[in-house]
Amino acid sequence: MSEQQQRTERTGRHDERTERRVVIAGAGMAGVQTAVALREQGFAGPVTLIGAEPHQPYDRPPLSKAVLLGKAEESAFDIDFDGLGIALRLGCEVTGVRAGAHELDTSAGPVPYDVLVLATGAEPVALPGTDGVPGVHLLRTLDDAARLRPVLEAGHTVVVVGAGWIGAEFATAARAAGCAVTVVEAADRPLAGSLPAEVTAPMADWYEQSGARLLTGARVARIEPGAVVLADGRTLPADAVVVGIGARPATGWLAGSGIALGPEGAVTADAALRTSQPDVYAVGDCASFPSARYGSRLVVHHWDNALQGPRTAAAHIAAQGAAEVPPYDPVPYFWSEQFDRFVQYAGHHADADTLLWRGDPADPAWSVCWLRDGVLAAVLAVGRPRDLAQGRRLIEAGARLDAERAGDPSVPLKSAVAS
Repeated sequence: MSEQQQRTERTGRHDERTERRVVIAGAGMAGVQTAVALREQGFAGPVTLIGAEPHQPYDRPPLSKAVLLGKAEESAFDIDFDGLGIALRLGCEVTGVRAGAHELDTSAGPVPYDVLVLATGAEPVALPGTDGVPGVHLLRTLDDAARLRPVLEAGHTVVVVGAGWIGAEFATAARAAGCAVTVVEAADRPLAGSLPAEVTAPMADWYEQSGARLLTGARVARIEPGAVVLADGRTLPADAVVVGIGARPATGWLAGSGIALGPEGAVTADAALRTSQPDVYAVGDCASFPSARYGSRLVVHHWDNALQGPRTAAAHIAAQGAAEVPPYDPVPYFWSEQFDRFVQYAGHHADADTLLWRGDPADPAWSVCWLRDGVLAAVLAVGRPRDLAQGRRLIEAGARLDAERAGDPSVPLKSAVAS
């Protein structure tokens, strides 16, 4: 860190003749990648990364896998923050923004900024009435994984509330550890909020095949010591309860800031990932952005968005209008490892009008394509990574597919492009 950067970090005072100060609120993937991308873009000014957790910044996907199962102690980013001149303020919570004064309020006092990047991510939705109830867990942080690891090591009986992505991944880890697992889902199928019924139908069988019990159309009435009581009166034994019923943007602290939020609570950003307030950007899970590709505003709570978005924001901050930066309009991508299957998804299928199967969903490997007016909009691949890789490139290219050839799993997707 330069002498000027050290002086600015210590005193909070800033010489207008020096580079602008960038403060990043949030030290997860999106925040870390923003800081690194700024340096890659040649930004030489002070960069401060503020994180609420006391731990060195870390990656989250391993929490539901290697860290949870004790195969890794942590998943800290292998980044030399000192060498990059990035100041870390850890164990420091952000509490508000006074955009007019260019100050970020934190638990350690106000932090002045010239440019602010919001990267506070998303927070898990708690099951109503369970706050502080012993034996009820969420899985979002390193400390959450540390609290859950003894549960798996002891082979406890576990009830998972929610058959979404995180619920399936935790159930997978718990079964691998030898736990008796029951998954309770209020909807009539797993992944009801993410995928259509015909696609999720075969996924319901994965639970039973793994030895887990899946109860759909089941709502939790209350949690008692050692048990989960359902609304229909059934009682499920539970040494521990893990809640995975969704996440929402961690933006409650922005109330009164003047920074516009969408109806889902995400910060409303433009194609440069700028917010409604000058010199404030938003990246990752806490932000929504307009997609010209899909003609709608997207909120993407996945790792790849937290990796890609910061590059656009950093390019705009570093360029200061001196260079043209392409708008942020990615093909959303995510993956999940569950029940001995590698599940990948690319695109956005909400407005698709055609669904094509590639393979038999009873087999270990299959995929699904969604078309909109003949153009590939999204692809889901189970054990078919080539379909995903080719499909993602075709979506980026706006390729129109021959539906008959695209529905033949023996034909490579790239060979199904309509002539």
